[in-house]
Amino acid sequence: MGNSRIRSRFNFLGRSIVALGLLRFGLAGKYLEPRMFRTPERLKSAYDVVIIGGGGHGLAAAYYLARDFGITDVAVLERGYIGGGNTGRNTTIIRSNYLTPEGVAFYDKSVELWQDLSQDFDLNLFYSTRGHFTLAHTDSALRTMRWRAEVNKHLGVRSELVGPEAVQAACPYMDLSCGGHTPVLGALFHAPGAIARHDAVAWGYGRGADMRGVEIHQRTEVTGIDVTDGQVMGVRTSRGNIATRKVLSAVAGFTPRITHMVGLRTPLTIHPLQAMVTEPMKPWLDPVIVSGSLHVYVSQSARGELVMGASLDPYELHATRSTFDFAESLAAHMLELFPFLAGAKANRQWAGMADMTPDFAPIMGKTAVEGFYLDSGWGTWGFKATPVCGKTMAWTVAKDEDHALIRAFNLSRFADYRLTGEKGAAAVGH
Repeated sequence: MGNSRIRSRFNFLGRSIVALGLLRFGLAGKYLEPRMFRTPERLKSAYDVVIIGGGGHGLAAAYYLARDFGITDVAVLERGYIGGGNTGRNTTIIRSNYLTPEGVAFYDKSVELWQDLSQDFDLNLFYSTRGHFTLAHTDSALRTMRWRAEVNKHLGVRSELVGPEAVQAACPYMDLSCGGHTPVLGALFHAPGAIARHDAVAWGYGRGADMRGVEIHQRTEVTGIDVTDGQVMGVRTSRGNIATRKVLSAVAGFTPRITHMVGLRTPLTIHPLQAMVTEPMKPWLDPVIVSGSLHVYVSQSARGELVMGASLDPYELHATRSTFDFAESLAAHMLELFPFLAGAKANRQWAGMADMTPDFAPIMGKTAVEGFYLDSGWGTWGFKATPVCGKTMAWTVAKDEDHALIRAFNLSRFADYRLTGEKGAAAVGH
């Protein structure tokens, strides 16, 4: 039995269980389970650590601070609702087939952590290993895929260069000629490539942190950060002021607004990144398919939707609006790969704000302001790093020292000209 048929049966069973569970809840006279996390009535006047940003990264850092270091006097401040930023706006692809040794080691640790998250949370994250094909349409792209494969294998990550026949076998519905314009010459196949349910990741980390005493404050906007003699002293919010000597910023596209409050300059630029999903259909696409040349990536969700995205919008903009140009261009490139989708309907599209760095690697760790820590620069590759970001940033905040896995990502690298060039694996790699 093929992978798609097996997945179809499991998906049907999963949907049936969910439907019965919803019916049980609907007919119950009261809540059958406690809320996912508490809603504290008020802010305390002081906390040991304040985390700005209630997305996956901020909640993961809070979770590991509490679980691994026993630091529970923590406030997570979110101006909207948890997971309402890029955590809920991405396309959920998980992989570690990067180009630099620093990037491969970092993301491979994240893939390792992903394996046990559902058990850690006692919550189904719908983590599904699919395999990940990065298509090569030119000789130069093929050389880059071979380079990445060798770096990956050297560091113990399962990736290999494969020919068009392997792509066709894994995805028989693909037109390898791409309409005769840019034929597929081969691909980088990354066996551990996977997808997961992004909302559940935020809920799991949020619930786990809350159970250990962390306070999560939604609808709480940070309006200022107090710094005295180069040391963080407190945070000002829309609901009152907080005294603290440790602040972690994990706000993705809003990072420049937060760093401005402490007088830090970063090379970040903010670009919209859009995505789109189709109507649900029967399972037919098992692997994740990415094409840097066509600027398209696609996977099929557990609900049968095709989850699709493309490259960044080419202009800097602090907004999450969608455009017709994006939908038109993405649809055209999808039809080059899969002409039979001509009649498929798009259900919805959306955008996130991608905080891009010049070298396509994140900015993490300590800064020149004592007690102010950055988790930023996630561009188009932040969701897959959620577990390892939480682990390494919790370690860094607890010990006030950059974790070994993130030393190459410190903000100081731009002043020291020690860039970590990931563009070859991160531009449209997702």
